[in-house]
Amino acid sequence: MSTSTPFTDDETDGAPADARPACALPDSPLAAALPGINACVHCGFCLQACPTYLALEDENESPRGRIFLMRSLLEGTVTPDDSSVHAHIDRCLGCRACETACPSGVPYGHLLEATRATLREARRPPFAARLILWVFSHRLLLRGAMFLSRLLAASPVPTVLAKANGRLGFAMAMLASTGSPLERDPYATSATGARGKVAVLLGCVMEGLFGETNRATERVLRRNGYATVDAAKQECCGALHAHAGDLETARRLARRNTAAFERSGAEFIAVNAAGCGAMMKEYGHLLRDDPDWSERAESVGKRVRDISELLAAAGPARGGPLALRVTYDAPCHLVHAQRVVTQPLSVLAAIPELDLIPLVEAENCCGSAGIYNLIEPETSDAVLAPKLAHIAETGAPFVATGNPGCLMQIGAGLIRSGSKARAIHPVDLLDASYAGSER
Repeated sequence: MSTSTPFTDDETDGAPADARPACALPDSPLAAALPGINACVHCGFCLQACPTYLALEDENESPRGRIFLMRSLLEGTVTPDDSSVHAHIDRCLGCRACETACPSGVPYGHLLEATRATLREARRPPFAARLILWVFSHRLLLRGAMFLSRLLAASPVPTVLAKANGRLGFAMAMLASTGSPLERDPYATSATGARGKVAVLLGCVMEGLFGETNRATERVLRRNGYATVDAAKQECCGALHAHAGDLETARRLARRNTAAFERSGAEFIAVNAAGCGAMMKEYGHLLRDDPDWSERAESVGKRVRDISELLAAAGPARGGPLALRVTYDAPCHLVHAQRVVTQPLSVLAAIPELDLIPLVEAENCCGSAGIYNLIEPETSDAVLAPKLAHIAETGAPFVATGNPGCLMQIGAGLIRSGSKARAIHPVDLLDASYAGSER
């Protein structure tokens, strides 16, 4: 990219090249993202889709406002060490609801990652964020952390401390929410493999705290004609790192996963965590500048499917009756990043006697956003509040959602509010229906 003429004639009122503003951050990730910035026409359609704008009523907390800050960084009118720039960029949830609302196709998620990667060079993220990301990038440390988390979750401590003040109480409520709200017996499955071979992304938090949901995922795939195969040595998908601006670690993890899923020989990669699925589908973009990996990553990304996509393609098969009242909350990275909208509903529709109650603003963010609820707790709480109110309006005792962060965020909010409702993955409901049909 040119270091002297990064802006077009349309943006400089036809000024000659030598009068255009020079790029203040040449060769930065943000400079490389300039075409996406140029796509924004500042129409404002994104404002009402943005949870932080709605919660804080500040233009700087909107996609349009943040894109203006991105442009200002490139023009040099603000600098990467400006604390207010960091504050506004850090407070973005990265939910990508603005992408669904945008008529110009602005790739806001990519712009945000590029901005955070650029700002990261000027000031490191908070210690807590760095520690979490470091643990998640090392397989053995992550396994140890998840093992200790499971032990704590199985004890009475999280339930006792769930309503304590501050983030300790919320963190304990998140752990308390990871227990399965349904009792069910595993059932025997066999698959013809007629629909193809599938490798399941085990994930970090999913395997660590929602391992039974992973087992349920494998069972329902086999029940619907898929043959499941292992993908040995798979890692964290890298989504947390990419969203935090640590693109190099995200790329390292993406390369390892690309190799692992290539070796599996799987025709499809099933993902039951919306944020992970969105990340893996974009591996080609993440590694686009790596000549040794770009095509391989693109190929693997094209095989990735949310679990609901695979099940919807298969029908899915109907199970036994499950007389429950359920409302569905759409994870941001499923509905906005992956544009998977109807498939999770078709999964729930395959369960006889399930009463699915519509949720107002089901597509709006819950405030989880990876580790956001630990780093920006006040804004996270403000975004979660209307979600909990809408759930209460449904009167449903179960909230189905397909992402571990959302399960824990909504689950913790329900526990702390005194609600009897519980969050559950849609796959767990379908699995319980299949188990019931075996009795």
